Amino acid sequence: MIFSDLFFLFAFLPAFFLCYTVAAVADRRSRKSYAVTDDGSSQLQTGNMFKNMVLVVFSLIFYAWGEPVYVFLMIFSSFVNYRAGLFISSRQEHRKAALATGIGVNLLILGIFKYLGFFASILAGFGLPLQVPQIALPIGISFYTFQSISYLVDVYRRESPVQRRYADLLLYISMFPQLVAGPIVRYGTVAHEIQHRRVEMNDIAEGMFRFLIGLGKKVVMANQLSEISDQFLVGGLSELSTTGAWIGIVAFTFQIYFDFSGYSDMAIGLGRMIGFHFNENFRHPYCCDTITDFWRRWHISLGSFFRDYVYIPMGGNRQHQAMNILVVWFLTGMWHGASWNFILWGVYFGIIVMVEKYTVLRIKDRLPRFLLHLYSLVLVVIGWGIFYFDDFGKMQVFFNSFFGGGKVFDDFLTHSALMDNFWLWVAAVLFSMPIRTAVTGWLAGRLRQWDEPLAETLITAGRIAFSVALLVVCAALLVGATNNAFIYTRFYRKRKERR
Repeated sequence: MIFSDLFFLFAFLPAFFLCYTVAAVADRRSRKSYAVTDDGSSQLQTGNMFKNMVLVVFSLIFYAWGEPVYVFLMIFSSFVNYRAGLFISSRQEHRKAALATGIGVNLLILGIFKYLGFFASILAGFGLPLQVPQIALPIGISFYTFQSISYLVDVYRRESPVQRRYADLLLYISMFPQLVAGPIVRYGTVAHEIQHRRVEMNDIAEGMFRFLIGLGKKVVMANQLSEISDQFLVGGLSELSTTGAWIGIVAFTFQIYFDFSGYSDMAIGLGRMIGFHFNENFRHPYCCDTITDFWRRWHISLGSFFRDYVYIPMGGNRQHQAMNILVVWFLTGMWHGASWNFILWGVYFGIIVMVEKYTVLRIKDRLPRFLLHLYSLVLVVIGWGIFYFDDFGKMQVFFNSFFGGGKVFDDFLTHSALMDNFWLWVAAVLFSMPIRTAVTGWLAGRLRQWDEPLAETLITAGRIAFSVALLVVCAALLVGATNNAFIYTRFYRKRKERR
């Protein structure tokens, strides 16, 4: 199940909020409960037992919708991390062993389901008599595995409290708003809110608006841009013109941004509506002035995970910096998928980031911002070309056309894709920049200077009208949509189809 689906929007989500509202009433009327604190004492508290129960049940249903069997894998993984966390917290003499065991089990599960077939095919290619296992990839396993690892490490470092209730740790790992495609939520971010969250009307309004903004990014922008990118990049690459290669990969560049950031917006919005505050995951990455800056803005939760749990423990900037950077970016590429193009993509950006530390970053203040921005965008677009093609033969044909080696430089198909979708291109450029935030902030400020009570009424009415219109447009576009899968699940399907 995905967020940009009519069943999710008009069946699953209403059913969830109905049950969640009833559970909230039950929690308010229930007796106060005792909780055991870290020092072993009992503390009287009001909990969210019924709300949490509803959230866990609906999260498991959400995850089981496609392949029910993998719900048991996630439940098992959660239990292992629950027991490992308790052991780390309570046993001083074997804390490292418990941490290593917990992380090892997480990585073993991830390795078996995501990478075993990949490495077996490599060894088979060297002539070893191995049968490549046919193991389906559970959706979202990379996200909840990394969340589990971050939980264990933070408990070990005493940066987060241990969770003593298995049901609450299962809630953290399985929470459907961010389960399938992130952001990667640290346990410390939501630890207090699991039992102590409160939801005000402002949270519901802000969360709903954020969710619909994300839905619009996905349905109105990403889905339409995917039709353009597929038109040029799927099949017929031998006839691809140079301008066609650029149009196709630029369309994909916008598509993947609106797809990923739209999903993060929807996750953050849904979390806000039920009292959780997830961190931002995208900050207008195409406004970057270096590749280093791009990766501070793109998939922030993933970058911070590798920084805090891999790069800094390896020595960070203190020792073997170049090697640390390359290892992190190799793992970043591997995390995105078990395919050589993802590894190449990660190493490509790792090399650029490493080179920038000794060149561009030292002189960027003396360089024109426009040139830095252009330099960054060209490298990002080339990177998405590597990311897109998991077949190196097709990748070579594409880049041959991309760099001017195609049969023709220009063709009618390119002009048609530009002119027939003119306003879509304009919207893609504008909405990938912080223009919406700047304009709405300026307008709200001017209205408040004029008449603050009336301004608040107009702002609220405007948001409601915009939200309703956006929902209607998205619903209309989703009726009969054939190109609606979230891009993460599309790469998952490609892997299954190759089998």
